[in-house]
Amino acid sequence: MFLTISTTGTPERPATDLGFLLHKHPDKAQTFSTAHGTAHVLYPEATAERCTAALLLEVDPAALLRRGRGKGRGGAPDAALAQYVNDRPYAASSLLAVALSTVFKSALRGDCRALPERAANPLPLRIDVPAVPARGGAELVQQLFGPLGWSTVEARPVALDERFTEWGESRYVQLVLEGELRLADALRQLYVLLPVLDDAKHYWVAPDEVDKLLRAGEGWLADHPEKKLITSRYLARRWGLTRAAMERLELVRLAEADDIDVEAIDNAVEEPQTEPEGEATEAGETTAEVAEVAEPEVKEPSLADQRRTAILTALREAGASSVLDLGCGQGQLVQGLLKDVRFTRITGVDVSMRALTIAARRLKLDRMSERQAGRVSLTQGSLTYTDKRLKGYDAAVLSEVVEHLDLPRLPALEYAVFGSARPGTVVVTTPNVEYNVRWETLPAGTVRHSDHRFEWTREEFRRWAAETAERYGYGVDFVPVGPDDPEVGPPTQMAVFTALKEAKAA
Repeated sequence: MFLTISTTGTPERPATDLGFLLHKHPDKAQTFSTAHGTAHVLYPEATAERCTAALLLEVDPAALLRRGRGKGRGGAPDAALAQYVNDRPYAASSLLAVALSTVFKSALRGDCRALPERAANPLPLRIDVPAVPARGGAELVQQLFGPLGWSTVEARPVALDERFTEWGESRYVQLVLEGELRLADALRQLYVLLPVLDDAKHYWVAPDEVDKLLRAGEGWLADHPEKKLITSRYLARRWGLTRAAMERLELVRLAEADDIDVEAIDNAVEEPQTEPEGEATEAGETTAEVAEVAEPEVKEPSLADQRRTAILTALREAGASSVLDLGCGQGQLVQGLLKDVRFTRITGVDVSMRALTIAARRLKLDRMSERQAGRVSLTQGSLTYTDKRLKGYDAAVLSEVVEHLDLPRLPALEYAVFGSARPGTVVVTTPNVEYNVRWETLPAGTVRHSDHRFEWTREEFRRWAAETAERYGYGVDFVPVGPDDPEVGPPTQMAVFTALKEAKAA
């Protein structure tokens, strides 16, 4: 197996800097042991104007056969289909991808202490791979590499035998890539896409392959139009691993769209804690939020129950039959909606796949009757950008959601819900920060949950709701939820927005 990486340069920025970026000196020919043979790195040319590094992988067929036996860890049946004659020692595949990651480990990470700026910036590259198995042909090569910033993507089909043209073309192509990319990005693309083109791996695909894929795909895979195909083939079409990878890639895409960290976006479900004020009870809620004013022996509904009751009452009074639960968390409200037959179309939306997975288990979606399952769906999505899937509903609910957003991002949510989706009714609930003094477990000046970016007073909430209603053509009414304290008001404040007919028609 063989590939070359070439670049050009100037006297000020010589092409031989490639040696620093690859951590392999141009004046040396180096040899490295791999699990299936020997890898050689050498430089056919190394001048200030042009430098080429070559990776030659000599595969040991006997070692390949030994490790290819069986279906368990360390072996894959695809590698042992033909014990005496097969293409594995010659055509680029996952064997070459593993050699790339072994020999150029630091380059794949983009590490270069000697020339950090060169490693961090694009440089003119040409990559040649003489023989690449492509199950999908030259067209698939274009589909995979075309969206990745290469100015030239050539996949020249290799004839079965040049002496007998009537035999047609083989499943191999000669791959040539040219363009200005970071070296690390180019190497990571090859690491992922070579086995994807081959549609096979020489080793057993374990769950840790998901992490490898996401690391190598950072910065390009989440937005790739063929990410589903890439993910499925890279993970040897193992459905469970593919689903897990796709869910994590969607989180990456949503985080990039909102310009926040992935860790911040997938925090809707937290591990239970021993302290009452931190124990998670609903998405974005804590026991401090659902604490009861009465003594424990008095079996009054919790604040969470009172909140859901108030929301369901508002939806019934609005005559809604199709409802969006935006930021549905673990699905408690969706579960309540399903119990009422007047709600015929229910969609729960949350950015956290962990929350949606728990919601699906809570609702027993896999055991629902076909008729009941037809009423409900769970969808991953961010509420801070428009989504055509959210249009056409009678009502939408934002229950304990707005306080989890940074205030500068709130206008994006307002437009996505009130301006773009525009349901007839929008129900919003949020904590009343004035009521927090009634809980001894909350120190003065603190919010009810560590993930709350803010909590509004009654006046602040009413002002926001009135301004939003006026901006998007809604009327708004306010409903207290929980005991309405004469001094500090209720623990939860609720606004019910109703689209004005004249604004809706306009």
